Amino acid sequence: MTAQIIDGSQLSQQIRAEVAQRAAALTAKGKQPGLAVILVGDDPASHVYVRNKVKACEEAGIRSVLEKYDASLSEADLLKRIEALNQDPTIHGILVQMPLPPHISAHKVIEAISTAKDVDGYSVLSAGELMAGLPGFRPCTPYGCMKMIESTGIDLRGKHAVVIGRSNTVGKPMALLLLQANATVTICHSGTPDLGYHTRQADVVVAAVGRRNTLKADMIKPGAVVIDVGINQDENGKLCGDVDFANAKEVAGYISPVPRGVGPMTIAMLLVNTIESAERS
Repeated sequence: MTAQIIDGSQLSQQIRAEVAQRAAALTAKGKQPGLAVILVGDDPASHVYVRNKVKACEEAGIRSVLEKYDASLSEADLLKRIEALNQDPTIHGILVQMPLPPHISAHKVIEAISTAKDVDGYSVLSAGELMAGLPGFRPCTPYGCMKMIESTGIDLRGKHAVVIGRSNTVGKPMALLLLQANATVTICHSGTPDLGYHTRQADVVVAAVGRRNTLKADMIKPGAVVIDVGINQDENGKLCGDVDFANAKEVAGYISPVPRGVGPMTIAMLLVNTIESAERS
């Protein structure tokens, strides 16, 4: 059996087309959705991520406001700028690209963003809303993973899902979203002994640890859904995930690749959060 590939690029295009329709409807009413993106410093990867996000906004009819600052920007000045964007009625989402320079507190910056514009879904209040099952912005990567799982047509009710990773941005919110879908959820991490014991029982596995080949073929239940969040490089410098894809796809029922998997979906869900913010305002 060879797994069906969950093509994140293709699925994201469908979602972005829907966002574009919603953005056009709002713009026709005189309220074009707006996303402010702040980039501090010269991290090469951050510049690539920001460029992709800005391009996606433009294609979807969302006005993007890109603000680039030198790494010497003070924390106070960044917080002041965020407050100004909080008060700007033409801006419906604020995204500060991580990582930030060491002298700037990421926590302070995230908490300075108005919850109504926290389209990354990273703030403590956004996390609390997710925990309590209240409406709010979902972190874009786990939100995208859920859409990928939904695309398989599998009902998560009563299914056993294993999340490998416990980060605040992916692992923990991923587990909560799976719980909301009535899955039975196990969270594994670097301190979990015999990881394969847990994953071999799972109907769904989400691998999000950032370590190549964490999930091997013999650790997967035949027919399981495997979502690979990891971004790593192999010995040849080629992009790869946390899953041994070549062998795992011969066991899994559905599997997401790296690249063309979770990455495009993360950007798509950022657009969804931004359009929802504009519609609410």
